Amino acid sequence: MPTTKPDSLDLSPSPDDPTLRGLQAITDEWIRTVGVRYFSELTNLAQLTEEVGELARLISRTYGEQSFKESDKDRDLGEEMADVLWVLICLANQTGVDLSRAFRERLEKKTQRDRDRHRNNAKLSA
Repeated sequence: MPTTKPDSLDLSPSPDDPTLRGLQAITDEWIRTVGVRYFSELTNLAQLTEEVGELARLISRTYGEQSFKESDKDRDLGEEMADVLWVLICLANQTGVDLSRAFRERLEKKTQRDRDRHRNNAKLSA
């Protein structure tokens, strides 16, 4: 069961990669020009739950013990993750959350809280 990034995944920064704020702007522009308007927050929360369920289903079949159903065989993990991200960005936009700022603040909090916790966890060093 994989628990680390595959060697084939290149995570080096590229000037063409949008930032979280850029993704929020791109999403907002698409919603306003193609999508007409945002769905309500409650509808988007339901959509987010649905998309996370689809992602969970694919992961459980890819990395867990469940076998694939015919309808799951052509699903793409990246597409399912992008669907989750899309709805999350929609929710952030319509509730006024700056995801870049929120992520930076959360990372700082996690770093302070977990700096030694994971290093000292015997379960992780095995």
